[in-house]
Amino acid sequence: MAAEKRFKYVILGGGVAAVSALSTPTDFSRVRGEGVRQTGRQAGELAIISKEQVAPYERPALSKGYLFPHNAARLPGFHTCVGSAGERLLPEWYSDKGIELILSTEIVKADLASKTLASSDGATFTYETLLISTGSSVIKLTDFGVQGAEANNILYLRDIVDADKLVAAMQAKKDGKAVVVGGGYIGLELSAALKTNNFDVTMVYPEPWCMPRLFTAGLANFYEGYYANKGINIVKGTVAVGFDADANGDVTAVKLRNGTVLEADIVIVGVGGRPLINLFKGQVAEEKGGLKTDAFFETSVPGVFAIGDVAAFPLKLYNETRRVEHVDHARKSAEQAVKAIKAKESGESLADFYGDNVGDDVLFGDNDPTAAKPKFGTYWVKDGKVVGVFLEGGSAEENQAIAKVARAQPPVADVDALKTEGLDFAAKV
Repeated sequence: MAAEKRFKYVILGGGVAAVSALSTPTDFSRVRGEGVRQTGRQAGELAIISKEQVAPYERPALSKGYLFPHNAARLPGFHTCVGSAGERLLPEWYSDKGIELILSTEIVKADLASKTLASSDGATFTYETLLISTGSSVIKLTDFGVQGAEANNILYLRDIVDADKLVAAMQAKKDGKAVVVGGGYIGLELSAALKTNNFDVTMVYPEPWCMPRLFTAGLANFYEGYYANKGINIVKGTVAVGFDADANGDVTAVKLRNGTVLEADIVIVGVGGRPLINLFKGQVAEEKGGLKTDAFFETSVPGVFAIGDVAAFPLKLYNETRRVEHVDHARKSAEQAVKAIKAKESGESLADFYGDNVGDDVLFGDNDPTAAKPKFGTYWVKDGKVVGVFLEGGSAEENQAIAKVARAQPPVADVDALKTEGLDFAAKV
């Protein structure tokens, strides 16, 4: 029997949310000082348990720099938290801070009542406080029984193992035809990466425009025009319903619902993810497909917090629960949870935070995809106030200005004037 390990804090999952809990002003490691020797505390208070084989890294790099045809990003170059302009946390950083980094370990059972986690290799871990940051698994077309979806070179991208498979396929099918299924972040970024690698790229998605959860029609028009100008084909309003393969089992074609058949040497599917919460079924309240939390990301079980993709948290401004899959939310939810944990331990109170892109959208600026330096954005106006802002092509100062607008939520008397003012409105807030 493997020995039981006890920790005060356990962070389950090794993604951006997990490590963001260690790199904020109130994080566990900094609260304890610059090292365990100076604080007098013992190592073993805090553990990160991850089923990945490598120390946590910036996952967004996998759909960007990792796929560059030249000087591609590789570890240790993008270990967290380089994506947030923070310190790059190499494996030795964790041991220096007295943090036990437990890799290649899959937790297969969680008993929240006894505060115990069990791994596939028989190890057990107990905790006082648990942060669940297990993220999401990709939705696969085989889940829906799509004909031929098990063919070789139908790929997905979630972790570094997936990225290595994609790189190998790109090298084996050099200068070939690629079909990207999905028009979200992954679809857009992988289409760009494949084109940079000299593939003939076609994007396919069922929505009327790309990134419909974030982009308005006006914003999407810029990106679709920009991609089209780069030679990327876009097929909207239909889905993949089947695949053909050759005698070796390699995909050769994608069959669409509208009757079109697209030749393909590689297919990359990015149609969303599912929060990894099966370990906690029946033990904690759920909502919106995730683990229901309060404004401080604590679940219905005291001492158990959920951050990142798995958290379904309240937005008090709109009096509803939301679940957000975005790297910025991963970082901010981790920071909020850690603040709450430390505040509770010290008996202090803590204010919550919220923000969203809802209401009427007001497009401003130059969104011509052929422009040399396009700069444009959108204000979201609800109940006479600006409640969200998006900006493309802005300077650091302009980005700071729109961040201030999002926090202040200033009133808007004239929506037409807001469109004309554009960034000048933000400068006056």
